[in-house]
Formats: sequence, C-alpha cells, structure tokens
Amino acid sequence: MFKKLEGGTPWWVKGDLNGFFGLFSNVLTNFLAAVGLLIIIGMPNDIVFGSVVPGTAVAVGLGGIILAIQAKQLSVKMKKNDVTAMPYGLSVPHYFVVAFGVIAVVYAVTNDWQTAWAAGIVWNFIQGIIMGVGSFVGIYIKKYIPRAAMLGALAGLAITYIAMNPAGQVFATPYIGMTSLAIIFVGWFALKKMPFGIPAGAFAIMIGTILAWATGYMDPQAVGDSFSNVGLSLPGLALNVFGRGFAQIAPFLPAAIPLAIYDFLESLDNLESAEVSGEKYNVPKAMLVPAGLTLLGSFLGSPFPTIIYIGHPGWKSTGARIGYSWVTGVAILLLAFLGFMNFILAIIPLVALLPILMYIGMVITTQAFATTKKEHMPAVALSFIPLIAGFVTLQIKNAIAATGGTLDYQALSNTGIPLLGWERLAAGDILVGMMIATIAIFIIDRKFLVSAVYALIAAGLAFFGFIHAPAIGFATGWEVALGYTLMALVLIAMNFYRKHENVVSETE
Repeated sequence: MFKKLEGGTPWWVKGDLNGFFGLFSNVLTNFLAAVGLLIIIGMPNDIVFGSVVPGTAVAVGLGGIILAIQAKQLSVKMKKNDVTAMPYGLSVPHYFVVAFGVIAVVYAVTNDWQTAWAAGIVWNFIQGIIMGVGSFVGIYIKKYIPRAAMLGALAGLAITYIAMNPAGQVFATPYIGMTSLAIIFVGWFALKKMPFGIPAGAFAIMIGTILAWATGYMDPQAVGDSFSNVGLSLPGLALNVFGRGFAQIAPFLPAAIPLAIYDFLESLDNLESAEVSGEKYNVPKAMLVPAGLTLLGSFLGSPFPTIIYIGHPGWKSTGARIGYSWVTGVAILLLAFLGFMNFILAIIPLVALLPILMYIGMVITTQAFATTKKEHMPAVALSFIPLIAGFVTLQIKNAIAATGGTLDYQALSNTGIPLLGWERLAAGDILVGMMIATIAIFIIDRKFLVSAVYALIAAGLAFFGFIHAPAIGFATGWEVALGYTLMALVLIAMNFYRKHENVVSETE
C-alpha cells in the first residue's frame, strides 16, 4: 500500500498550515455547535461526552484522514504534486434538525433521554443508508428534481432551524453575540482581513470569549467541573439502544429521506467543483466516505451525519493540499478522545459560536436565489413555507408543554392560529418544500402535464403518510392527497385549454 502512495503530492506543504487553521476552525466550530445544541435541549453529560462526542469524532476524524489518502492516491495516479483533498465535516442543517426536530421531540413524548438519543442515532443510521445508495444513484436523481426546488427547501431549513434559534440567543445576550456577529459580517461578507491573519470565525470566537469572561458571563466553576471529563474517552458500540430508536423513528422518516438526498447531492456537487479545478476524484468512492462514516458514527452513538464540504477551489487557492485534511482529522480525534470537548465548551461561550450559524443560514438562503432563474424565484420562496410552518408548530407545542397548558386546536383556531393546518403542512416539511416547489417550477415553465405528474406523486406520498400526515400508513394523509389529485386535474385541464399559449417565447 505504501509503495502505491510514493510520490505525488507531499503529505504536508507550507500552504497546509493556513488551510489547517481554516478547516480545523470550521470543523471544530460545527462540532462544538452540534454538541452545544444537545446541551441546550438538556441531554445529560454522560450521554453527550461519554458517547456522542467520541462516536462523532470517529466519523469526522477518520473522514479527514481517508480523504487525504484518496487525494494522495489521485496525485500519484495523475503524477501531480499539487492535488488538494476534499474538505469534510458535519452536515450543518442536520445537527439542528436531529437536535430540535428528533431528539427533543422524542424526549418531550417519552421523558427518557436514552430513548431520545436512540431515536437520534437511528435517524443518523437511516441517513447513512440513503447516502450510501445515493453514492451510486445521486446523479440520476438530479435529473428529475430541479436544483431550485432542492436549494429552496434547504434555504427554508436554513432560515428556520439553522438561523432562528441562534438569532434568538444572540439577541438574548447582545453585547457578546452582536459583537461576534459584526466580526463575522466584516470578515466573511466584506472580506476584510482580521489582525495577525487570524480567520474571521476564529477571531469572532476569541473576541466573544474575551468579552464573556471580562463581564462575568462565564462560570469559572464550570471550567473546573469540565476537568472531570478530561481523560481517555473512547467510543463504544451503541447497538443495544437501536431497538428503542426504531420504535420512535417512523414520524421522522419524511424529513430524513430528503435531507439525506440533499447530503449526497451536495457531496456530488462539491466533487464536480473539484473536477472543474482539474482534480477528478472517483465519485462513488469519495461519496462512500461520508456515507460509510455516518453509518459507523451511528453504531458508535453519534446522531450527526457527515458530508463532503463545499470550498475545494478556495482551499486549493490558499495553497492547502493534503496535510490540512489529515491533520484536522487527527486533531479532532485527539481532542475528543482525551476528553477536551467539554473543557472547550466551558471556556468558549456558545453565544460567540452561534453568529457563525446565522451566517451559514444566510449564505444557504442567498445561494438558493443566486443560482435560480429569476422566473423560478417565486417557487423557491414557496418552498420556505412548509419549513416555516414546521418551525412555528414546534415552538407553539414546546411553549404549551413548557407552561403545562393543554393543546386545543379549536381554541387556537378561534384566535387566528391554524395550528392543525400548519402541522399538516409541516409533516415531512423538507420533502413537501421540494415537491411544491417542483410543481410550481413546471407551472411557471408552462409544462402543465409534467407538473401534474409531480402533483400526483405528491398525492401518493401524502396518501401513504410520507408527507402531510402524522404517521406513515394507509390513507393517513388522504385529505391532502385528494387536494393534490384535484390540483393535478386542474393542471391537466390547463394543458389543453388555450394550448398554443403553453410555449414560452424567447421574449418572455
């Protein structure tokens, strides 16, 4: 094996140092944010730091190492000494969804953290299975779901689950959060260099942390307590709780499936981006890295999927090659296995990290519109609505539960809050957003029969409860299925009504 890796791009070059600081800060920030969300929802430390952290570290750390090896192999094959490894880490939208939309929801129903955690790791297991299949069929799915529909649904997720809760916490402690937010904006939107060449994200965290400690926001006792977690903390198998997780997972499948589809399509797009830069990776082989390690992570207790990150051309332009990837992987493994993650969270205030997630939410939303034809923008906006409905529904239900109230749909309806309708719209919100945006896109293009086909597909999904229903089953969403069927009939009729108008002219 080592003879096959002789020559090609060196394992470390000077440019890898800058690349390491950038990628490591990005990967570590996402790792800390994901773990912080579990702490926010109240998951016990023994589960978080005893199981989730080491299991997640394996999925993240090994990925950086394996992708570095793949880059080395490619460089030897191409006889090039400047091949750049694909960047890699946790998938940002997923850790919000699994924390607030799966684990917190299951705990609210069962009042048992073991069961809630089990639901999260089974959800992750399902993500890995779908991503594995997508490694081979993803390129074909791209042919049938418009990119605008997928990006629109993702943007709706970004605005709600990624940006809204962090924004609330930033403005709950504005003197820290808004200071960090300003640095993020200046560094990443205005592209202003920070002092001493420190990456903007790291500088924002540093200043926020200094402010927090200087003003007494942080608790020195927590730092002392965190030392109890310092020490060897190796991952262990979590297969014994999978049964509990499978018992809870059915209502979450409509969201799990499209999110996994997004994951493997995003990885595919990023590999295509690398190919434009002249580095053609073996696509199934590279995509199986996040898929396989997501599965492995679930076996070890991680609820968080991984993904090949965007940004390969950017890292390449900074001079990063192979070293920045494998050193990031090793660093994550060491921090987690030696029990330093809790210590880092005790030093760094979460509110200093959250502006980065607000930025990510804005960038994802901007991307949805920037890469979409102007005439399709209404469809992108339409795809937001199911996600917003899901977010609002979750907040209302959590508020009622927290105050000990009784959920009364009719009483809420009488006050102008159509919670039942929002709940129905939000069931399978990611997939719903993709489907209604796809229907709208083909209507805008005057391809009414194609749009009708997608309406009928949505009707079938609703009828069997994959969307718009509280559970998967026969006729569980028949009311909305009927609505989609009638919509399809209208579209078929419109195809034949004044048919000469169906052709879009070049002027239009």
